[in-house]
Amino acid sequence: MTARINPFQRKATIRVYKEILVFWALRAFTYVILAFGVLIFSIIIYKGAPAVFGSFRVDGAAPFVHNDFLFTKPQTLHVFKHDGKIVQMTSDQFLAATNPPVDNPSAAPAIDANTITDHETYSYAAGGIWPQIVGTVLLVIGSMTIALILGIFSAIYLSEYSRQSPIIHAIRLAIINLAGVPSIVFGLFGVGLFVLAFKWNVSLMAGWFTLAFMVLPVIITASEESLRAVPRGFREGSLALGATKWQTVWGNVLPYALPGILTSSILGIARVAGETAPILFTAAYATSDKLPWEMDITPASLHPGILGYLEYPFVWLHHIAFSGVNALPYHIYVVSSKIPQNEYTERVQYGTAFVFLAVVMLIALASIFLRIRLRKQVKW
Repeated sequence: MTARINPFQRKATIRVYKEILVFWALRAFTYVILAFGVLIFSIIIYKGAPAVFGSFRVDGAAPFVHNDFLFTKPQTLHVFKHDGKIVQMTSDQFLAATNPPVDNPSAAPAIDANTITDHETYSYAAGGIWPQIVGTVLLVIGSMTIALILGIFSAIYLSEYSRQSPIIHAIRLAIINLAGVPSIVFGLFGVGLFVLAFKWNVSLMAGWFTLAFMVLPVIITASEESLRAVPRGFREGSLALGATKWQTVWGNVLPYALPGILTSSILGIARVAGETAPILFTAAYATSDKLPWEMDITPASLHPGILGYLEYPFVWLHHIAFSGVNALPYHIYVVSSKIPQNEYTERVQYGTAFVFLAVVMLIALASIFLRIRLRKQVKW
């Protein structure tokens, strides 16, 4: 009995072999890109984790978090020889050891400065990165809040209210073009408008709006697509029951589009957190080692009496919004390019990069979990 031939089976032709070749070539390129990504992350984790976690103990216990690196400010590292030994101290420790105690000025210091030899200092090679972590989180939260508010309302107008016209086409084209503008151009835009024209100076407020405008095209485009993905029947049913246009959008369209909008926010978080050029011009101080809320508000700067107590929270928020900060990507830039490289600064560079990846991952995971929760609550 002869075997039956499947008439729909593809014949081994040159076109079939070309298709298979292209398929495996694209697959190989994808694996190469993934391999390089894994290699980069592996190097950062391998070299950066020891700065954050202590090495394994002799008793086999789990590694512990290095609190000095995570929760203290950057300092200068002092490396010198004393009594034939190499000693490493932070700037605070060095000042305390080479000066008499405050409570007993007549006592001799712990280390006589005249006995120190081969004294070298390394900027930013000691201490921690706590001000940079706080600055990064504040910049991401503030800029993403502004970008989501402006982006969602812009997308609602373009998707629900606008009519097809040359002006609307020009607006959409401008949004697409803005998505391809280099970040340094947004930084110069922020300097010209927010720092100089609005006189906000180098501050969190200037950094928030600069970063928000930078990710606004991504937020608008993704939000508009999410709104258009909601079935038209939801709108027609709401309007047929007597709801207004805004009530329909707010109650029957926006809740179902929020999971898609949060997806765009994840992309925006990754870009905002990793930018250096915009915050270099608008928000960051290289030598800033104070937190935004570490300020002295004297009674002279407030109105007398009960009005001063009512005014205090607003003055406090004003100081925070218009104070400069530092950030993890900017700190990496300063340590890797502005000071001499050595074994001590390498630890700070990779440790900061490791913490930066962890912070971005935590913020992105929070958006992902919120998106999953919204999808479970709203089903259609």
